[in-house]
Amino acid sequence: MAIERDTKDWTWVLTEVCGECGYDASAVDLDDVPDRIRTNAAAWAGILADRPDVRERPDDQTWSPLEYACHVRDVHVTFDQRVQLMLETDDPAFENWDQDETSTDGRYDEQDPMDVAEALRNAAAQVSGRYGAVKAAAWERTGRRSDGAVFTVGSLARYHLHDVEHHLHDVTG
Repeated sequence: MAIERDTKDWTWVLTEVCGECGYDASAVDLDDVPDRIRTNAAAWAGILADRPDVRERPDDQTWSPLEYACHVRDVHVTFDQRVQLMLETDDPAFENWDQDETSTDGRYDEQDPMDVAEALRNAAAQVSGRYGAVKAAAWERTGRRSDGAVFTVGSLARYHLHDVEHHLHDVTG
């Protein structure tokens, strides 16, 4: 069964504490983003290896742990591309990314959990390295999402971190 599309504008997490997972973007030091992303990726590897229900959806409107992990992997890849574009291009416009279409086309529910764990770890390492190499002034470089939301590299890093930490919370409660 298809999950209802998420149409929320989550940019509010940059200015407010997330009531669901407790994430507070204002408390995130940008120097900590790479380590927090790698720590998050390690937690996903454990979930994918240890949970016998890794393919099971808890209800009709919630992804399975495997589907969430696939999404987190793809979030890392997408944000790595966006950060690279922001660092190399003045105020780029990001192509639209339909996460729901990606999950369906990518058959998240059919992927091998161990392959996903490795790809997620590699994608997290790649984007963590990119964030770790950002020089002070470059954190203020801008880019625009297809809906017009404007990000700096710093706000995109914090937004990205919320996404992956929130989804880990979705799975671990």
